[in-house]
Amino acid sequence: MSAIAAQEPRLNEQITVKECRLIDYDGNQMGVYAIDRAQSIADAAGLDLVEIAPNAEPPVCRVMDYGKFKYDQAIKAKQARKNQTKIEIKEMKFRPKIDIGDYTTKKKHILRFLEAGNKVKITIMFRGREMAHPEQGLSILERLADDLKDVAVIENQPKMEGRNMHMLIAPLPASAKKAKSEDKAEDSE
Repeated sequence: MSAIAAQEPRLNEQITVKECRLIDYDGNQMGVYAIDRAQSIADAAGLDLVEIAPNAEPPVCRVMDYGKFKYDQAIKAKQARKNQTKIEIKEMKFRPKIDIGDYTTKKKHILRFLEAGNKVKITIMFRGREMAHPEQGLSILERLADDLKDVAVIENQPKMEGRNMHMLIAPLPASAKKAKSEDKAEDSE
């Protein structure tokens, strides 16, 4: 028996208990019935008897159109997947001896990524003798974090891994952005 099949409720003749607490199509409790009587009530209504709480004492069964119920569940799951946002991690690479023009261009790209709602992994790549001065890379990351403090928050602090130094930044939540923009508006008045 697969894991998916184990999650499915038992229907009609699959229900093996002697009695159950019955809930009608409208959600009203009808009381405790023998299972064959509950099945005849469901059959008379042209619907299915579905065991919705098998661990209760006595188990709870409901009279419903199971095919319609499964269809509605599939539609709700599809809508939930449709509305969910996928956050990507973009990467921007710097060198310790980056010039101001290159720095501003890369900073603009990072701003664009953050405005799109993506996280950005910033990497400083060291070569040769540059490894002796990791503080140069750290100063670039600190300067970048300071420049972006209005639109981003540092998720992972700068850390050295081999010949590279990494830092992860994420866009500010919408409520924090709104508060900061209101503060700026008050300051300008």
